[in-house]
Amino acid sequence: MTKGRYLSLGFVFLVYCTTCTTSKGATGDILPDSLPSVPGTLPHFMKEPEDAYIIKSNPIKLLCRAVPALQIFFKCNGEWVHQNEHVSREYMDQNTGLKVREVLINVSRQQVEDFHGPEDYWCLCVAWSHLGTSKSRKATVHIAYLRKNFEQDPQGKEVPIKGMIVLHCRPPEGVPAAEVEWLKNEELVSSLTDDNIDTRADHNLIINEARLSDSGNYTCLASNIVAKRRSSTATVVVFVNGGWSLWTEWSLCNVPCGRGVQKRSRTCTNPAPLNGGAFCEGMSVQKITCNALCPIDGGWEEWSAWTLCSVQCERQRRRECNDPPPRHRGKMCDGPSDTTENCTGGMCTQSMDGSNDVALYSGLGAGIIAVTVLVVAVMLYRKNQSDYGVDVIDSSALTGGFQSFNFKTTRQGNPLLLNSSLQPDLTVGGTYTSPICFQDSIDNKELFDPLPDIKVKVQSSFMVSLGVADRAEYHAAKGHPPETFPRGLNRDYSNSTVERRSTKKGLLTPNGPHLNPNKDQLGTTGVFGHLGGRLVVPNTGVSLLVPHGAIAEDPSSEMFMVINQGESSVQTEEGFEILLGPEVTYGPPSIDLSRPVAMTIAHCAEVDADNWNVQLKRKTQDNKWEEVMSVEDESTSCYCLMDSSSCHLLLDQPGSYALVGEPLTQAAVKRLKLAVFGSMGSTPMDYSLRVYCVDDTPHAFQVLSLFRVGGQLLEEPKILPFRGNTFSLQVSIQDVPQFLWNIKPFTTCQEFSFSQVWCSNQQPLHCAFSLERYSPTTTQFSCKISVKQVKGHEQILQVYTSTDCTVTSQTGPKAFKIPLSIHQRICATFDTANTKGKDWQLLAQKLHLDRNLLYFAKQQSPSAVILSLWEARHQDTGDLDSLASALEEIGKIHCGLATLGEKEKAGGAV
Repeated sequence: MTKGRYLSLGFVFLVYCTTCTTSKGATGDILPDSLPSVPGTLPHFMKEPEDAYIIKSNPIKLLCRAVPALQIFFKCNGEWVHQNEHVSREYMDQNTGLKVREVLINVSRQQVEDFHGPEDYWCLCVAWSHLGTSKSRKATVHIAYLRKNFEQDPQGKEVPIKGMIVLHCRPPEGVPAAEVEWLKNEELVSSLTDDNIDTRADHNLIINEARLSDSGNYTCLASNIVAKRRSSTATVVVFVNGGWSLWTEWSLCNVPCGRGVQKRSRTCTNPAPLNGGAFCEGMSVQKITCNALCPIDGGWEEWSAWTLCSVQCERQRRRECNDPPPRHRGKMCDGPSDTTENCTGGMCTQSMDGSNDVALYSGLGAGIIAVTVLVVAVMLYRKNQSDYGVDVIDSSALTGGFQSFNFKTTRQGNPLLLNSSLQPDLTVGGTYTSPICFQDSIDNKELFDPLPDIKVKVQSSFMVSLGVADRAEYHAAKGHPPETFPRGLNRDYSNSTVERRSTKKGLLTPNGPHLNPNKDQLGTTGVFGHLGGRLVVPNTGVSLLVPHGAIAEDPSSEMFMVINQGESSVQTEEGFEILLGPEVTYGPPSIDLSRPVAMTIAHCAEVDADNWNVQLKRKTQDNKWEEVMSVEDESTSCYCLMDSSSCHLLLDQPGSYALVGEPLTQAAVKRLKLAVFGSMGSTPMDYSLRVYCVDDTPHAFQVLSLFRVGGQLLEEPKILPFRGNTFSLQVSIQDVPQFLWNIKPFTTCQEFSFSQVWCSNQQPLHCAFSLERYSPTTTQFSCKISVKQVKGHEQILQVYTSTDCTVTSQTGPKAFKIPLSIHQRICATFDTANTKGKDWQLLAQKLHLDRNLLYFAKQQSPSAVILSLWEARHQDTGDLDSLASALEEIGKIHCGLATLGEKEKAGGAV
């Protein structure tokens, strides 16, 4: 018993001494004498110190609570914290009856910053009891911060609808690490309320399928216990690309009978482009040819036999509308299908009153007399009409929409009949390099009278009227086929010289033919034989090449070419189609051509198949315009070669032709030519400027001469691309010397609407600026004229001096660049077939004319047609070197083939 007590007391003393020693070493003070009431248990921590962050300069508090515990001390970074820095509290746990000890210390920012160790700043608790010690977990202490700049800001995006949106965000560096939220238009974005949105742990924002409502301004918001930071704003635009609607039903054939066109359309509204989305690609209108069944009117069958006479003394007969029956919207037969009459000739069993017989026979007699008088009157009328020398012929004999004239051979001295022996008179006149020729002004005031309104038709210069009928035919002398010319084109025309007269009225009557042309047409004529030739309408960009052999050797034929100067007769559809060049007519319709002629028409379009649909149209006999072909199509009846400024056509049929363009997109461009003219005003102190905007074709610029522009051309005409984007054209005057000249107020800037410019159809537009000089001594004037399309191109016009131009028209060999002998040798060489195929195909390839070869293949001499097209294309440059180079290259190819053939033969012989 005594021994056990001593052991027990020794163990207690040992624990007590160990505790005292440890405490004294740690704190320098002796631990308190109090002991726990329940010995024999290790301390248990009810609360351990937790990780903490020092915000700015505020110290943090670390707390420990243990039971049972004699003492609790903090140890930080391996060193004991001084006892004076501890705040202790002791209380009794009501549930267990044990004493609970709680200790608190403060850690300052300075302590953490002064610590330089391999680990973060840490602290733990050590608690003592009778049985030993217990240690708590380590609690780390950090200085909290959040830097200002994001490591990666979100970037704006444009995404299509239903596309995926990924916005990247890397928040600024911070302790603790920043948490990221997303704001859209300053409102919180949550993936909890929208399944389409995913906010991931990598801080990126993902929208799986973009909706229109997802467009907006997105901001990445980073925050921790220290601060909040906002990224730069990223704008997200969800756009919708345009989609085509369904095609409409095909329209009815546009002609009631024969070959016509059907159309169908679609719109870019399924969906419509939004938020900058792309416009629909492809054609909005499709066309196909159609053949409308011609209506067949019904015809009566023969009458049936009369029925027997009825008791009412009447009999009947019938007929059917079945010979033929009406079909394809044909008319029903005119007249009754049955008829009834009284029985006569004793066929009726009823007796008839004598007075009725007298009335019946009297009526029959009166009818016979009336018919006889009518027949005699018609015969006398036709006899009187036969004295006139003009016969109206049926319009079905006309082709190409021309009026035909046919004078009987008894009429002598008709000035419309050309002498075929006359040779062409090649005249050279003063010209302008643009090119355009203006007649010199005698009276500036007269020439600067207010111009006629552009919408008013200019009077024709080559229209005449017979006063008898709209269509008439003149019979030529025996041995010469009847030739038909448009009204007003004088056959005494100096053989190829253009005349313009100011007479506005003039009638050609059968009693005295006389030409008084007006100003609706501009043209030229020429007499051509087997050698061919060329017709040129000066300063218009329009010419007609008649190739060798196109006209029979005997007799020679007179041909004409006319340009419509008045308002266009081409009917455009709903304002979409515009005239790209002048309306050109060549003939006569009766001429017999063995080879196609080459017509060149200048145009004003920036040709691009993606932006334009350019069509060739021809006037029919009923003065309607029908589509011949699209320039991008291939056809065996016509050939179109589209250059940057001209279109070259190979045509078999005389008639009226026009180039019509349909813009497919707003990027379609037509070229405008700009010119400024100046002249003295009504008083010596006034000066007037006129700015003209016309389509960029020589013919459209030539139209200015019909408006009697007058004055002096102050600047070389310039070209302005004009887009089909509905924006207007503005003309303004700038840099006027303020102390020398005064401009009338409210006239410095003038504007043309888009429709005025786009649909001008070769007619000029103009505006005027009126200026006044302050002093008579002012003799010089300078300024700038700005012409620009809103949100488009701009041109500046300044003073420029002009020169003259030259006009030529040739017939015979002189009209061609290729000498006749060489032309014939080329045709003889390349029209001959060889083992490698048709050589003319190689010629077309080397001359870059190898499109639509089917057209050449159906010609009697494909090589001659190819050379005609080359002549028309190079009429201005006459680049024979390119032709020679092509022929030389073809020769090398043939030599190589011949050498190869000889080697093959030699090998076979061996």
